[in-house]
Amino acid sequence: MNKWFKYILILTFIVESSAQIQEPPRNVLFIMVDDLRPELNIYGQSHIKSPNIDALASEGVTFNRAYCNVPVCGASRASLLSGIRPTADRFLTYYASVSAAGSNIEHMVDYFNKRGYQTISNNKITHLKNDIKTWDEEWYPEDVSWRNYQDPQNRSLNINKKPAAAYEMLDVDDSVYFDAQTADKTIEDLKQLKSDNSPFFLAVGFVKPHLPFTAPKKYWDLYDIDSIQLPKQSTFPETAPKIANHKWGELRHYKDIPKNGPIDEHLAKTLIHGYYASVSFVDAQIGRVIKALDGLGLRENTVIVLVGDHGWSLSDHGLWAKHSNFEVALQVPLIISAPEFPKNRKTNSIAELVDLYPTLCNVTQGEKPSHLQGNSLVSSLQNPDKIYKTTALARWQKGETLIEDNYFYTEWTLNSNRIQCMLYDHSIDPDETVNLAELNRYNTLVDTMSRKLKLFKKLFN
Repeated sequence: MNKWFKYILILTFIVESSAQIQEPPRNVLFIMVDDLRPELNIYGQSHIKSPNIDALASEGVTFNRAYCNVPVCGASRASLLSGIRPTADRFLTYYASVSAAGSNIEHMVDYFNKRGYQTISNNKITHLKNDIKTWDEEWYPEDVSWRNYQDPQNRSLNINKKPAAAYEMLDVDDSVYFDAQTADKTIEDLKQLKSDNSPFFLAVGFVKPHLPFTAPKKYWDLYDIDSIQLPKQSTFPETAPKIANHKWGELRHYKDIPKNGPIDEHLAKTLIHGYYASVSFVDAQIGRVIKALDGLGLRENTVIVLVGDHGWSLSDHGLWAKHSNFEVALQVPLIISAPEFPKNRKTNSIAELVDLYPTLCNVTQGEKPSHLQGNSLVSSLQNPDKIYKTTALARWQKGETLIEDNYFYTEWTLNSNRIQCMLYDHSIDPDETVNLAELNRYNTLVDTMSRKLKLFKKLFN
């Protein structure tokens, strides 16, 4: 080979390698929405108006089958941020701490700190304030109460520790509520981060549609209450074990909600109306943040993750809130948008929230810590049409759910070591109305799913 040709090849390699080394690290804009169920246009549901989330989906990959690992906020967030799954004695409650993962576990914030990222938490990322002490900045909006009521009567009741309304509809500006203030703070952060010219992990926690459903009237006006329908399965299934039921105490805390038994149809529709309005309000704030990211020229080097911390029941199975092993409490919206991945695509490959930590390691070209128990979703992002993952594991208290393909299998081991279980086949019963575990002809399948569940658990206990 001609020596000059060799020289040119070597020089080209050096230039390309140098350019690769100098490529700036990917920023991360991590958006978490409390109690957000995937009842959105991008999931084939046209009830909720969420144009900004839809627009984000058009620029990324939407996971049709994403699941939390535990359906309660504190535990779900602690599991996600640590990369560790919940067990019978870890990540059980709404006040669960990231520290339950163990003192030697490097959580996501420390991981990005170590790599030179600026790390900022705006509003609710962990359930407990100051649970992670290594953020460069941890910010919360200020008010006398996290419920952030604006109606004077509700504020007075709440301050005096008396039940206030589960919803409020006031003709007020967005800015009076926490989530708009969170968007304001995030936009200012983006401007400063642009000026600093350093990589960032910016986590943004929007509180709505968490109870109480408080959103400005203009978002309520997007919906006609007369067109709102209750779920097809709005009573507890006769064949489901009683242990799968719960008293939805989170909602019963509020004024005018009966302490026992069902609520009437009008109140149910009003609550659903408030949930829809709250989602549309948050959608508007998400749109403002992403518009600012675009306007600052940061989008082309930023990975955007939008995710819910768990699902939420709106009278599905006669239940409200989360705290169950039914799919409606476990399924979450998940959208990931980054310059190198396909746009406006959906994948049916399963994802779990515990997968997000290793995924962010990969997409920001970092090494994965050895303790991570999830799987990177990069393959699904690169090839959305292909199924890479067919299983997920979730638990709520003593109930453990194995999701495998179309099967949802849950079992509870009681103090007497007696097992109760339920099995649904979503290919024929997506609303989970008939518990197949009660039918003798499914005994073999139940035994198979039970063995698989035990093997899956054994890997992580």
